[in-house]
Amino acid sequence: MAAVGLLLAGCNPGGEGIRKEGSASHTPVPRGAVTSAPAPTSGTHYKKVNAVKLLTADPKVGADVKRAVAKPCAADEYPIEVTYASLTGNKAPDVIVNVMTCADSVGLGAYVYRERAGARNGYDNVYANEQPSVYAGVSKGELEVSKQTYAAADKVCCPSGEDVMTYHWANDHFTEYDRYHTDYSKTTVGGTPDHDATTGADPDTTTDPTTETADGTTAPEG
Repeated sequence: MAAVGLLLAGCNPGGEGIRKEGSASHTPVPRGAVTSAPAPTSGTHYKKVNAVKLLTADPKVGADVKRAVAKPCAADEYPIEVTYASLTGNKAPDVIVNVMTCADSVGLGAYVYRERAGARNGYDNVYANEQPSVYAGVSKGELEVSKQTYAAADKVCCPSGEDVMTYHWANDHFTEYDRYHTDYSKTTVGGTPDHDATTGADPDTTTDPTTETADGTTAPEG
């Protein structure tokens, strides 16, 4: 999930007509349905944005995120991922910007910018989410936002689950119309429950993953 100087180009399998760029750091990939797609063909035109400039000049972006992008993590590598995709029906592709921490690549903020003449830096911020571990992507032409959830004892590397929300653009704003939650399995890859090396005890939770329809509540985070 990668910007050129500031943004290094990259692409992943998925739908069509989406251009993805981002930091050289390894962003944790959500296990849910958030997907990205290969770079568009030569017939698809998009204008590369200066994501750092967009974020730092945007009053909707919080102070923590602005501090995170104030300087690169290393060399010219900023903790930013940029995706160009059609989400709002605008003639120009919309710009999805994800900001992560340098150390752990944990999501700090996710934003969608829509091009408009006369707007600050040429773009309006039409979506902003600064919840911890948030990540925005595209699924079937819709905005899809994933947020990993943590129990009190979870490490940063190992969340307990994930919330995924899908948004549709209508009447000049995004509206959530679908949501689901997944509880991750606590077993190892080989199917053997995690083992406590100190006590020899198995963890309390060793069930298989369960997916259920969320009732609008958010699982507790660590």
